[in-house]
Amino acid sequence: MKTKLMILAISLVSFSGVAMGFDFGKLLEDRLNQELNKDKKTQPATTQPPAGSQNAAASPPATKQKMDVGQLGFALFGDYSPEEENRIGKQISGNLLGAVPLVQDDALQRYVNLVGNWVAMQAGRKNTTWHFGVLETEDINAFAAPGGYIFLTKGLYRRLNNEAELAGVLGHEIAHVTLKHHLKVLKKSSLIGALGQAASSKAKGSDQVVQNLIGNGAEIMARGLDKEAEFEADRVGIVFAARAGYDPWGLPNVLQDMAALPAKDNRTSLLYKTHPHPGDRLAELGEAVGGHLDGFEGKDLASRFYKIR
Repeated sequence: MKTKLMILAISLVSFSGVAMGFDFGKLLEDRLNQELNKDKKTQPATTQPPAGSQNAAASPPATKQKMDVGQLGFALFGDYSPEEENRIGKQISGNLLGAVPLVQDDALQRYVNLVGNWVAMQAGRKNTTWHFGVLETEDINAFAAPGGYIFLTKGLYRRLNNEAELAGVLGHEIAHVTLKHHLKVLKKSSLIGALGQAASSKAKGSDQVVQNLIGNGAEIMARGLDKEAEFEADRVGIVFAARAGYDPWGLPNVLQDMAALPAKDNRTSLLYKTHPHPGDRLAELGEAVGGHLDGFEGKDLASRFYKIR
């Protein structure tokens, strides 16, 4: 399989041209920024009495807020319960759906959820209720949020040829959730430093901690994870798809198709902000997988693949 993947990566062709369409990436970022700044806009300004006034003289000096080292340590290195992770993912997903709604096709959404849940069963992650959806946009991308919330765009779904390719895409996003890539980034981000100050005495149950994670997680969805996390999700995702009985070539075939799109295609502008180039991902898969899957014969199930209207 390594040789085949390297051939795919080397043979990718770049085309010139621009596909017309709205900037989904800008729309998503604007929506997320609106949600993140909502509280700031509604919070009343604090008024200070003029210097030298009687009120000013009577006001006690401001006290510096102390950081609880133990709480900060939890925010950086601790873990969150499935309930808290689900709450974070649910609100982040709500922000995403506030920017772009689901495709109004119940049969499509049921089909994607059936395939997604079957692949997710191979991850062995307990206490997770998985949710899958197709977004009403011609942009080409897919997203995952903590707690098992996964979306792909209608533009990406239209380019899929069979169920194995769908399973490969969903397997990649399932891997992000299973490996807790988003939560790991949140704990390492510089913004987490503020959580130790804002957290209550029981950091694990703190609403403020969760709210900060929700805000930072929304930004990660708009800007993407680091490339090593994406490469790892590719490797683990094809294993999940193969365990489910699908052709492991599903995801590599999708990557090859995306890499052949015009370089200036507006539909992929956000994709390249949130993921490494598909050609790089194919090359990494070839190095990692080698010939381990050469003898595996999975199914593509093209005959039952749901064709979008």
